[in-house]
Amino acid sequence: MSDPTQTPATPSQLSDADKDVIRRGAFGAIALVSKADPGFFATFKESMAGSKALAKAPEQIRELLQGGLMAPPSGSPEQVESKILGDLKAAMAALASHPELQRGYREVLESAMNEVAGASKGVSHDEQAEIDRIRGVLDGSADTPGSAGA
Repeated sequence: MSDPTQTPATPSQLSDADKDVIRRGAFGAIALVSKADPGFFATFKESMAGSKALAKAPEQIRELLQGGLMAPPSGSPEQVESKILGDLKAAMAALASHPELQRGYREVLESAMNEVAGASKGVSHDEQAEIDRIRGVLDGSADTPGSAGA
């Protein structure tokens, strides 16, 4: 049973640095799933699906994702994926003391990834593999490159 004297967690309780990593992780996850299905029209459809999914997020989660444009990570595909998965791991750690925000973030990302993957010709094997990698980070069951278990 929750303590009625506690106020619910809000995004304003997080630092700007935490919000930045939360945003980078969310947008990066969508980009990774979209990139798994190459092609201009597929990317366009998937970007629109991801945007729509994020727009439907609960207000507190939308508030977490608001801010200026984020520069995508640079480097080889492996380096970009590693940076994004690291951001997701850091985002989940930043949200750990706010379980309701963490749960909402995970649910919104799950929905957005599924919408992105299904937007063009259904979910491909590569898209599902990327979703599974991201899901492992969100659930804390996967090591990211550069983490202790890697």
